[in-house]
Amino acid sequence: MNIERRHFLLGSAMAAHSAFAQNPAERIPTAMIGTGNRGSYVLKGVLEQPNSKVVALCDLKPSRLDSAASSAAKDNPATYTDWRKIIDRKDIEAVFIATPPHLHAEMAIAALQAGKHVYCEKPIGVTPQQVRDLLKAARAAKKVFVSGQQLRSHRQLNQAIDKIRQGAIGDVIMVKAQRHATEDLDHSGSSADWYFDVTKSGGYLIEQSVHNLDACNWAIGQRPLRASGFGATLLYKNDPPGRTIFDCGVLSFTYPNGAKMSFTQNVFHPKGMPGANQTLYVYGTKGAVDLLYSTNMYSLTANEQMTPLATKVEEPPHAHVTAFYDCITKNARNPADITVGATGALTAIMGHMAMAQEKVINWSDFGVDV
Repeated sequence: MNIERRHFLLGSAMAAHSAFAQNPAERIPTAMIGTGNRGSYVLKGVLEQPNSKVVALCDLKPSRLDSAASSAAKDNPATYTDWRKIIDRKDIEAVFIATPPHLHAEMAIAALQAGKHVYCEKPIGVTPQQVRDLLKAARAAKKVFVSGQQLRSHRQLNQAIDKIRQGAIGDVIMVKAQRHATEDLDHSGSSADWYFDVTKSGGYLIEQSVHNLDACNWAIGQRPLRASGFGATLLYKNDPPGRTIFDCGVLSFTYPNGAKMSFTQNVFHPKGMPGANQTLYVYGTKGAVDLLYSTNMYSLTANEQMTPLATKVEEPPHAHVTAFYDCITKNARNPADITVGATGALTAIMGHMAMAQEKVINWSDFGVDV
């Protein structure tokens, strides 16, 4: 191809993309199911996308729905309290699901079977059966499915894990990670009506720490074979009344390559304590890396200094939402497809089951072909 023709085609492609982004008729009709704390944040990212148009919103709580409708006023979306009405609309092409976790799988399956692209917040399910059913539906659908494991869209983390894959720290042999919070979820907050019910949220491990556990799997490059551990409610006993989720837990995971992973979580980590409340240390045969924040590698050779595995970059706050639309419009690489979502969810579910039953839980017990 000669230079002049190449520049002409490139210019034409850019013009076409610009027209697509600016022409309202070409924007992707999008709906949001769930407009609470997480949903309203994700909605901001959707509204920033030049190729999206928010045509419908759904939530059971009028105050949340009104607030979301105000945020999306430029697109004049319809509002619903019944999520099935969104699934029934033929004009909607993309659906975001940000409801309590126990509803994720049912809604995502319905949307996929209705021919819609789906962005489903993590975890994609709170039981092995939910994960199994959604996995089957997503693989059968000819639509984009992105799970809300947004760490997969962090540029610095991607660079560092690429270096790990290339052998920068040798063979990965151990991971030590934690997700500690300074206090319990607000007992009178807008999510308190479902969060403290383990059947709805899955508890802290499944609802929140699924991010951390997914990053651990990603760093090791495998999914765990088995888990053991203990969980308890030691500080917030029956607080709020009827609580069925743990406020702390300790876990051990074993991986096919022999690597071990130690994970802890709690919601009583004082603000003034030294060090970070979230950590992810990856140990290899050549050294270790502080993966979650600095991505600095520390060699086992005493005389060698610390080496950054990745350049610190400013992370776009809604990169994962952008990736979803890029998958739809550009056939871009999916950063967190159904396999990533299912593996992360099952890792967290396995950990929770190990704590709740106080016995070793094997991945093979699930009977899920990931």
